[in-house]
Amino acid sequence: MACGIQGDKIMSNHVYGVILAGGSGTRFWPLSRERFPKQLLRIIGEGTLLQQTFERLLQHIGAKHMTVVTNDVQAESIRLQLSKWKDDLVDNIILEPEGRNTAPAIALTALQLMHRDPEAVMVVVPADHVVTAAKKFTRAVQFATKLAEQGHLVTFGIQPSRPETGYGYIQPNKRRRLRAQGAFVGYSVARFVEKPDLPTAKRYCRSGNYFWNSGIFVWKAATILEEFALQQPILSKLLNSLQRQVGTLEFPAALRKAYAKMPSLSIDHAVMEHSARSVVVPVDFGWSDVGSWGSLEEVAPLDKAGNVRNGNIIDIGSQNSVLFADRRLVATIGLDNMVVVDTPDATLVCPKDRAQDVKAIVNLLKQQQAPEHLEHRTVQRPWGAYTVLEEGPGYKVKRIEVVPGKRLSLQLHHQRSEHWVVITGIARVTRGEEVYDLQAGMSTGIPKETAHRLENPGVGLLEIIEIQNGPYLGEDDIVRLKDDFGRLQPVG
Repeated sequence: MACGIQGDKIMSNHVYGVILAGGSGTRFWPLSRERFPKQLLRIIGEGTLLQQTFERLLQHIGAKHMTVVTNDVQAESIRLQLSKWKDDLVDNIILEPEGRNTAPAIALTALQLMHRDPEAVMVVVPADHVVTAAKKFTRAVQFATKLAEQGHLVTFGIQPSRPETGYGYIQPNKRRRLRAQGAFVGYSVARFVEKPDLPTAKRYCRSGNYFWNSGIFVWKAATILEEFALQQPILSKLLNSLQRQVGTLEFPAALRKAYAKMPSLSIDHAVMEHSARSVVVPVDFGWSDVGSWGSLEEVAPLDKAGNVRNGNIIDIGSQNSVLFADRRLVATIGLDNMVVVDTPDATLVCPKDRAQDVKAIVNLLKQQQAPEHLEHRTVQRPWGAYTVLEEGPGYKVKRIEVVPGKRLSLQLHHQRSEHWVVITGIARVTRGEEVYDLQAGMSTGIPKETAHRLENPGVGLLEIIEIQNGPYLGEDDIVRLKDDFGRLQPVG
């Protein structure tokens, strides 16, 4: 396999990073939301989990060889967070028409990479995991790449530190040791085990012969497609129907049609549990999937009392708790093994050992059609941000902030009118055929069905108050006519 040198890192010309970034991350509510899931959060260290994942792969793989798999809802936020590499990623963000779990996402990516490079090796990683030893991770990927070149499907196994019931487990076949290099060794997989009950998890830990399933994989695109054909013929047939459309204008429509029939399967259930090519490499690179607020203590710094503290916290006598404040002051007294998470529109308080049940709260919010499960009151956009200040039947009030030199899309709404009041800065307004500037204290109205645009031509931040009126005020009542950021309508 040909290699090139970039800076102080050696990278293969055929290795590609694949970041799976379509998850909802409901167990980190209220900080995570359906449109702003866990991978987009800054939980520990510098950058969000997505940014950390991208940077970690860059130690072995060039930016032009990175692919992010997501959906229309999250695509804009992902592009914004990865804007540093926007030129490298312009054609490397794959949008699934709808969520179908990890197997279809991986199969779709393998199909497209095969079209680009028949020798492609995929390093598949979730966007929302934490790895604290980046250099060890890079060396593990390099070792796994060699196994993948030999036709193996490689996953990394994590030595259990406790009898965890929230992870899958892998039992290696110690009699089938495939390769060793330095600290790394590969074993054929004896079996995969789904999330066990507590007595079984304890038995696995005592035996010392089981590893946690990290959900990180390395394989050749050609190899995984061969296994899909063998293990999942229906999925493989749907993929094969797309081969001629890859890279053409007809591909998005063909993909939507295929995904409507696509089974929802995890890659473990679909392939890894059945394949004779599955290999596990035990690793120790400080991995955690940070699956809930209760698991944050595994990776975050602790104070002397064992608390995870973030934000404006004042505490007296609490221990072993997670205390997270977004903007407001949060005061706690005498808590033990508790979780307190405060955001501008929602607050969570629960025992740490019930943190996994946050998902049930999110489901209740969905059933009640409460907006707090969907997105935050403040939403980041490539031109700035908006904050929902108040809303009710027939009206919504927003504060809109536009950074200097940026402008919103030229757009119109079918079901609402808008009224803008400038708070600070200069607002350049396009309304139909008119273009005019407004100073602080001035206002204007935008009738429904009227093409309009807001722009900041000044050197300081532009802030306006927007009052919406109409029978429907959802963000999908936006028809984009022109956009500086190449966004697909309808969201934002």
